[in-house]
Amino acid sequence: MSNEDITLTAGDAEVTVLPGNGGRIGSLRVGDIELLRQGERFGCFPMVPWCGRTRDGRFLDGATVQQLPLNSPPHAIHGTARDGAWRTARTTKNEAVITYDLVAPWPHPGRVTQAFALTEDALTLTMSVETYDSSFPAQIGWHPWFNRNLGEEDAQVDFTPAWQEERGDDHLPTGRRIEPLPSPWDDCFGMPDGVDVTLTWPGQLALKVTSREQWVVVYDEQEAAVCVEPQTGPPNGLNTLPRLVTPIEPLEAATTWAWRRL
Repeated sequence: MSNEDITLTAGDAEVTVLPGNGGRIGSLRVGDIELLRQGERFGCFPMVPWCGRTRDGRFLDGATVQQLPLNSPPHAIHGTARDGAWRTARTTKNEAVITYDLVAPWPHPGRVTQAFALTEDALTLTMSVETYDSSFPAQIGWHPWFNRNLGEEDAQVDFTPAWQEERGDDHLPTGRRIEPLPSPWDDCFGMPDGVDVTLTWPGQLALKVTSREQWVVVYDEQEAAVCVEPQTGPPNGLNTLPRLVTPIEPLEAATTWAWRRL
């Protein structure tokens, strides 16, 4: 099938999926409110086959050191799938499935499948990475750019992480876990019982981001947006906490955004 834009609807909620622009969500509207920052690099993009920064673009792949392009020098950031065109596998009024075949510069063949399921008050995203050949380390995550302001007060971010990954001068975790620090953040947090972060736009909308995964990056250093990024491991996780994709065991993850009017 083609990679034309997809529109999903349920009640007064509408989602636009852009297979041709990195498999990202271009828009999430609840009534007349647009929740995602607009622009071709924004919306919500999939982070796969790694999340955040990989130190110097290098990771250990068995006994081999692999080198990735340094798209955020001196590091490689956010995977390769957000830069490619995905293909639509199937759609209904409120669901869609799209796929992406991993190609160079990623060193291993594999397939990524991303599914979107919309209801009147929630959007559930699922993603999997499969290999039919050699095993390899990988990560899955999502990078939504939620509008900081929906026309009235700025969004409030509420969550209770167990720890914060100490961030070094190179923007990567040092390996130390520290007590969570106050905002502003461009930081990774641990939530062992699963990601649970609520964004509240006072008097307008509350949106809860949940996932069974235990890691979330919160980025609120930009004036226009707040990012809440569930992922299967911390930044540089290809090196520090790799999840192995094998021919018999894909890597799978999911997140749900549930909202209610205030």
